Amino acid sequence: MEPDWEGPLGEAYARAMAYLHNLPERPVGARATADELRRRLGGELPEGPGDPSEIIEELADAVEGGLVATGSGRFFGFVIGGATPASLAADWLATVWDQNAGLYAAAPAAAVAEEIATGWLVELFGLPDQTSVGFVTGGQMANFTGLAAARYDVLRKAGWDVEADGLIGAPRVRVLVGAERHDTVDRALRFLGLGTRCIVPIAVDGQGRMRPDALASELHQGPTIVCAQAGNVNTGAIDPLDEICELSDDAWVHVDGAFGMWSAVGTPIKGLAKADSWATDAHKWLNVPYDSGLVFCAHPAAHRAAMGVRASYLIHDEDQRDPLDYNPEFSRRARGFAVYAAIRALGRQGIVELVDRCCAMARRFAEQLDEYVLNEVRLNQVLVRFGDDDLTRRVVRAVQQEGTAWMSGTTWQGRAAMRISVSNWTTSETDVDRSVEAITRCVEIEQTRSTQG
Repeated sequence: MEPDWEGPLGEAYARAMAYLHNLPERPVGARATADELRRRLGGELPEGPGDPSEIIEELADAVEGGLVATGSGRFFGFVIGGATPASLAADWLATVWDQNAGLYAAAPAAAVAEEIATGWLVELFGLPDQTSVGFVTGGQMANFTGLAAARYDVLRKAGWDVEADGLIGAPRVRVLVGAERHDTVDRALRFLGLGTRCIVPIAVDGQGRMRPDALASELHQGPTIVCAQAGNVNTGAIDPLDEICELSDDAWVHVDGAFGMWSAVGTPIKGLAKADSWATDAHKWLNVPYDSGLVFCAHPAAHRAAMGVRASYLIHDEDQRDPLDYNPEFSRRARGFAVYAAIRALGRQGIVELVDRCCAMARRFAEQLDEYVLNEVRLNQVLVRFGDDDLTRRVVRAVQQEGTAWMSGTTWQGRAAMRISVSNWTTSETDVDRSVEAITRCVEIEQTRSTQG
């Protein structure tokens, strides 16, 4: 029986084009309730086959109102980027090609596309030439992989082979990390069996940057990993990496640079290249579709020791790069195609312009919301607070419900705040101005309610 590709894929294409063309004006937040979505999507388990075109049509209808327009130029939540046309198209092709990108033998083109993109990425960030790269799902697994290589290396230097002998009886590993770290670091340490009690929180300054003087007193006490930040998730502040790396000469330095590392493409971050491993996301400031994380390691042997695998039923070509040697997945999507296409379409200058434009739009937010701003706006993150915790949280909810824009809430230094993250390549001055107007309206409405209540 000849499969019908044109029907369901044609319906999907038409729906995709309608969604993308309507994205600039559709409400940013979701409109449907969970019960509405369950009712539309639910039903009895199908006993027999259905018509693929009808299924796609019904699926697209059912989810309407339940999609958050994260690709909109007025979505400012969580540090989520959009998707550029080239990266989106390459990602569609990756789905059609359906390559299992773990082994070169199973997906030669996917492996080589990753290899080429690896060289470009290392050059863009100014990292050491020998740096190895793994294409993972996101910052969580990038931190996991980088810290796995770190765990292997610091224990190897202490005379312990963690990959063979595990952690029972191993020397204690200490992880020195800023008090304002991202939670993916703690979670990665749990996954790695080190546990969160291995963490030694290091004091930070008023913007969340690790203080080198506080770090210095905790170093040189056995196997140690230092975890620094390039882009605090709330303020965008970058740790003083040069000083941290100089101090940590006998420790492994891992940099969580989920979004902030991309600023190094235009303006080098002092000391960045001195670290041992780095984590970042392509689905943030490179604006490729989800999911796309990247892990870099200056010590490929440690990277492969922590992640690599050999088995008699696999086909290994020692002259070619097997992607599974650099990430925790075995079978995996060929996500490197989208990264490759994004870099080719933007080039170095296009990436610099994308980052600079987002930073400029963040400054525009800060200028117009000046009386509410809490942080030094150095990158794309703006923290604002409207009086007290209760009012701030109500304004965040009101803005999300109003629909013009979408921002997430956070807690900064014990106080509630709205976090505005400008990460989308399409965000314009008009988007910022419309969003500021919506925020201002919501503040006035909620203040009025407070006085009347």
